[in-house]
Amino acid sequence: MAKDHSNFFNNVYEVVKLIPAGRVTSYGAIAQYLGTKGGARMVGWAMNAAHGLSDVPAHRVVNRSGVLTGRHHFQTPTLMQERLEAEGVKVSEDKIVGFKEVYWEPIKELEL
Repeated sequence: MAKDHSNFFNNVYEVVKLIPAGRVTSYGAIAQYLGTKGGARMVGWAMNAAHGLSDVPAHRVVNRSGVLTGRHHFQTPTLMQERLEAEGVKVSEDKIVGFKEVYWEPIKELEL
């Protein structure tokens, strides 16, 4: 029997909705905030499932090095970069430029 991850996915989406425009966070940072340290892959699954949800800014979630690893799950391979650049985030060769400056860490920014 398959596990129902919908509650976890919904919790991920609620955190992602709080990421300010022009900022990014990582899959692992969301997992850590939700108390699922080591659950970055599950956050990735949630983000992959979120592309039909217009209120979830999935483009603001990248890997821990600032690489746009989820770009191939968007309607076009460049859409993630286009959305980030529209918010003022610089991207070069599928990686956030100045990653530390735009990084948003939910465990520090949000009250538990």
